Amino acid sequence: MIRVLIAEDQAMVLGALAALLAIETDIQVVGQVRDGRSALGEALTIRPDIVLTDIEMPEMSGLELAAELKRLGAPGRVIILTTFGRPGFLRRALDANAAGYLLKDTPSDRLADAIRRVHAGGRAIDPELAADAWTDADPLTDRERQVLRLAADGQSGPSIAAALHLSEGTVRNYLSEAISKLGAENRVDAARLARIKGWL
Repeated sequence: MIRVLIAEDQAMVLGALAALLAIETDIQVVGQVRDGRSALGEALTIRPDIVLTDIEMPEMSGLELAAELKRLGAPGRVIILTTFGRPGFLRRALDANAAGYLLKDTPSDRLADAIRRVHAGGRAIDPELAADAWTDADPLTDRERQVLRLAADGQSGPSIAAALHLSEGTVRNYLSEAISKLGAENRVDAARLARIKGWL
């Protein structure tokens, strides 16, 4: 049996996924959680073969969950199942060690096949997104992305500097670089453009 933990914050979607996978004779849903922090705890406790997770969840995103499971050496492999059909998100998912990336409108038989493929050591990536991901590269560095994300949340230069243990001048430089790279008018515009692309 392939043991699957599902992490999805929308109760109806969570229930539907569990019901669909329960039909498969070789897949067993061993856990259902509604936030990323709980998913991490469950994954470390019950050690599923597959963690099927959304990207946007309370407490910890699916991308952060995948990265943390990798850092902790957890055995389960991660499949992202999301509405975000943007190449930037796919690239970030792969960087976070996700083995699969599928959209929520994927037919249930393809989802089950993807789980089997990932369990066997392969990858399962939406083919259209995979093609787009390598033609639309993210120009931001990790630090520029961190600074821009905090700026997008409405934090001031001094509070960003304090949060990231940087000088205010360094924060201004990172914001300036991000704005320039994205061809944006200001930090708000830069954050908007980066979000559209899936880079933030």
